[in-house]
Amino acid sequence: MFVATVIIPHYDDPASLDKCLSAIEAQTFPREQFEIVVADNASPCGIEAVRAVVRDRAKLVEVGEQGAGPTRNGGAAAAQGALLAFTDSDCVPAPGWLAAGLRALETTDIVGGRMTVLVDRTHRLTPAEAFELVFAFNNRTYVEDKHFTVTANLFVRKADFERVGGFRTGVSEDQEWCLRARGMGLRIAYAPDAEVGHPARKSWPELVRKWRRLVTEQYLITSEWKFGRLRWLIKSWGLPFSIFPHLPRILVSKQLCGSAERLAAMSALTRIRLWRFMEAHRAFLRSRAGS
Repeated sequence: MFVATVIIPHYDDPASLDKCLSAIEAQTFPREQFEIVVADNASPCGIEAVRAVVRDRAKLVEVGEQGAGPTRNGGAAAAQGALLAFTDSDCVPAPGWLAAGLRALETTDIVGGRMTVLVDRTHRLTPAEAFELVFAFNNRTYVEDKHFTVTANLFVRKADFERVGGFRTGVSEDQEWCLRARGMGLRIAYAPDAEVGHPARKSWPELVRKWRRLVTEQYLITSEWKFGRLRWLIKSWGLPFSIFPHLPRILVSKQLCGSAERLAAMSALTRIRLWRFMEAHRAFLRSRAGS
């Protein structure tokens, strides 16, 4: 019987999956004490291409229902470990990630670890990369202030996961699941030593795809609250004004080098906040048209 199971949802990105598996194989936690489950969500590249990457490093399961939530649920259902560690196939966990996360789980019910943004410093950063270096994946704030962790770095006991139930689809599944778990009395804590790296989005279309999904998912959650649609509109009108208080973070960020990278981050911040303002209203209008 394994102590833990590492669960990796995958969709059509074998090269990144290979890097992720290599990073997990290099964990300092004893290899014989944990298993790896790769849950593939009907990747267009084909299951044989995925199997060729996985080889004997992990158990491979196929999940037909579309969505990251169902894919993670499929991986959890196949897990033999009493403790579950979730990450994503495009992530690179640090060598001490698993040991640190499981250690933190001894004193709480849910653990969210540190997220870092990975960029290639051999080329000039794009505005999207510069923006993500400053603003993407602030998981400490998510855990300590908003009481949820990204699913790219989440630890929980399997018994608790089954008691809470699986991730939903069509909503911000990490936030919704953690808030549901906290409603059942589970505690969440931050583990700074449980570190996972995630590549920065490199282009404006990549950034838009990310935020279109996040805006849609967040709207669906907010609309379920009392006066949710009204609260959504009020919050969305604050987006253009939120540009100014966030500029100092760019100016003092130690992740950026030189004025060119800071200006690139400022331009992306301005552009994405204005785009989110418009997309928030489009989400509202789509829901009104469909109701």
